[in-house]
Amino acid sequence: MSDNRPIGVFDSGLGGLTVVRELKRLLPNEDIVYFGDTGRVPYGTRSNDIVKKYAREDEAFLLSQNVKMIIAACGTVSSVAYMTADELPVPFLEVVTPAAKAAAEATKNGRIGVIGTPVTIKSRSHARAILRLLPDALIAANSCPLFVPLVEEGWISSDDSVTFSVAERYLSPLKAGDVDTLIMGCTHYPALRETIAKVMGEGVTLIDPGTATAEMVKQHLEEKDMLNPSGGKCKYFVSDRPDAFSKTAEILMGESIEQGVSQVDIFDYI
Repeated sequence: MSDNRPIGVFDSGLGGLTVVRELKRLLPNEDIVYFGDTGRVPYGTRSNDIVKKYAREDEAFLLSQNVKMIIAACGTVSSVAYMTADELPVPFLEVVTPAAKAAAEATKNGRIGVIGTPVTIKSRSHARAILRLLPDALIAANSCPLFVPLVEEGWISSDDSVTFSVAERYLSPLKAGDVDTLIMGCTHYPALRETIAKVMGEGVTLIDPGTATAEMVKQHLEEKDMLNPSGGKCKYFVSDRPDAFSKTAEILMGESIEQGVSQVDIFDYI
């Protein structure tokens, strides 16, 4: 048995491409449909009800593409809108659970840091997931709302003084908390990995939700005999200007997006 339908991935903007990058690395034969809701980014400052509404609309679009599973490659959706999975006819994976599992396995001193959007941090979703696995863990968390626009603008170089200064300010409480493991709790944040590592210093393990999620997807597809033996194509869709997306997407993916990017009206899928 096999399943040649594509994997559906959605995010508020560009950050979810870090999940796509890892899926392509681990599962090169899988077709992928990616939707970035660039017309409504960011989600991390919205109310929970609005995030749930957006998630349902994004999921409806992916279902129209005949996907075999849906991945919410967005820390905010994963934190406050994961329950929309109950309404879906296909398997659903989010990025909080895999990241928490990876952090619990990586920490040596039991002190784990979490950074994310304001909504993600307020939800304490990572903390709850970690404490289920590691009840004695000490968790320090801080929201980093400026990280998303920095990534969306392509300001991701560790040599950029503005980006480094912002990172120093956000991460100083976590350094003071002596964390040895840090969850980059928004899929935009791995684009700033070099800067974050520079600020946190050696000895702190950074948890990339994209890597952790891709590994869980691979395990799920193998267990359910749903692997695609002969695919490998990606389609990209956005809700705003494709040209703005393509430029930064190539930086995040480390490759050109030869297939191009299509714009869709998300309101057609409500």
